[in-house]
Amino acid sequence: MSEQPYADPREALLAVRAEVAKAVVGQDAAVTGLVIALVCRGHVLLEGVPGVAKTLLVRALAASLSLRATRVQFTPDLMPGDITGSLVYDARTAEFSFRPGPVFTDLLLADEINRTPAKTQAALLEAMEERQVSVDGTPRALPDPFLVAATQNPVDHDGTYPLPEAQLDRFLLKLVLPLPTREEEVGVLLRHAEGFDPRDLAAAGVRPVADAAVLARAREQARRVSVAPEVLAYVVDVCRATRSSPSLRLGASPRGATALLAAARAWAWLSGRDYLLPDDVKALARPALRHRVVLRPEAELEGVTADAVLEAVLAAVPVPR
Repeated sequence: MSEQPYADPREALLAVRAEVAKAVVGQDAAVTGLVIALVCRGHVLLEGVPGVAKTLLVRALAASLSLRATRVQFTPDLMPGDITGSLVYDARTAEFSFRPGPVFTDLLLADEINRTPAKTQAALLEAMEERQVSVDGTPRALPDPFLVAATQNPVDHDGTYPLPEAQLDRFLLKLVLPLPTREEEVGVLLRHAEGFDPRDLAAAGVRPVADAAVLARAREQARRVSVAPEVLAYVVDVCRATRSSPSLRLGASPRGATALLAAARAWAWLSGRDYLLPDDVKALARPALRHRVVLRPEAELEGVTADAVLEAVLAAVPVPR
């Protein structure tokens, strides 16, 4: 992008939400979560029923950030090489050349990641963690920024391979995309009645307001957000409280605490502050921890949700003054 409409990276990333809203109605929280993940160099798990604009959300976000977006539909026959790329024999040169897979992009939408076998899931998760892929022993670095937005269907579990807890723990945030309200759904249909084409974001008015350089500056500034010792202890206390909750079989790990701290600092920076508040921790506790805790079977039978347990934990842990 030759010219930046916003000199300040915070203003640019806040403007991203307005740009995405030109194409996607009523998913502001998910957009904010994806921006936070980009600032933290993390990955996101998106959960929502089919048809709540998960693909459109990622494409609109990429368009507003001048980034490349790729979508992969995960299926039971998808192989690791279909994601990472493979060596292809070139008859003209009599040599093997590397053909990059769809993972070589900026924003990767891994649609229905739980529909593919564990071996392919592991290949993607290794790329997420190492930010590189190894083919035939040669490591190849992935682009920067690189974010995986993996989706799961919360309703249909037939023929799925659920992600183990250790793999779920690799995602910075889990964002739940709700069904739109009646007013929002009327707005969606109104846009389509007026000729909105989800395949033509430029015609919808979505324009780039930031790029990779803006994200790099945003990361530098977010890293400068100061954290008081008592707020740091509050993050630890919240995560430790999940481990002793009677409704949970597994609480948040230390990695969960570092993820909560990173996401809360990015949110504080987006909110215009250079210091962390307990309210920032509370705001990000559910998206940062809901996929890192495991309910006891008896709690599930009673209809208890991870969000409800986290709500109770936040209410019980003393807040520093």
